[in-house]
Amino acid sequence: MQTAPSERTSSTTGFTLSSTNYYSNAANRSYMSPTWFKKFIACEAEALAELRGDWKPQRDPTALLVGNYLHSYFESPASHKRFVEAHKDVMLSTRGKTKGQLKAPYKVSESMIKTLDGDATFQALYQGAKESIVTGTIDGIDWMGKLDCLNLERGIFLDLKTTQDLHKRVWDTRTRRYVPFVYAYDYQLQMAVYQELVRQQYGVLCTPYIVAVTKQDPPDKAVISIPQDKLDDAMWRVKDQEHRFKSIIDGQEEPERCETCDYCRSTKVLGDIIDADELID
Repeated sequence: MQTAPSERTSSTTGFTLSSTNYYSNAANRSYMSPTWFKKFIACEAEALAELRGDWKPQRDPTALLVGNYLHSYFESPASHKRFVEAHKDVMLSTRGKTKGQLKAPYKVSESMIKTLDGDATFQALYQGAKESIVTGTIDGIDWMGKLDCLNLERGIFLDLKTTQDLHKRVWDTRTRRYVPFVYAYDYQLQMAVYQELVRQQYGVLCTPYIVAVTKQDPPDKAVISIPQDKLDDAMWRVKDQEHRFKSIIDGQEEPERCETCDYCRSTKVLGDIIDADELID
């Protein structure tokens, strides 16, 4: 199986991307990624402030750690051991009868792991290179991505996702309607970008699949496909907006404020008086 080189250098910025600096702000300033693209969609001003290090969102890290606990397990035993060791002060109880045991949210992670680990279809499907970094250019802008599992021989890649309920309807502010969680969190955009980067890097048009597992007791699970027309629509949106976001990152354009996120509320200055009818749209 072909595997990606351990390091890749941007043709436009000269930044050398590797597994050790993939999540750094330096990498995010040199390469666009689905994560940061969606941050800019949500609020350009907040995304730029966070990217520059002027703003640090106050988020509960539990959900992220729960997801990473699951991801590290299926990456490799060594990766999982390193992850647990690095976060044991947060994940393990330090008092009472449960001292030294996983706290409740991470016991949920263990349940999700057992649900997938004991499934023969998952075991057969989740075969390939883990945590593969892919890069490429979309309309002249450098992009990066990290794939949970890439199998070029089968022409597929898979992404692990945790969610509350597979069948819960979620309100999508972009389309202003209830949609499945996959579309509400714009996973189709992430998969579209990954598909294009894999195509550029390896010359293989892979089919993306989401392996979703829920935080329910017991967990539910599913392998989910995304219609190609949804992926194509997401790629159109990428090409439509990426140059503006890159110009904002480069300081060539001013970011717009959403006026509703944490950053905008914390930096808001009173201006014109607004009509009560303007409070909701």
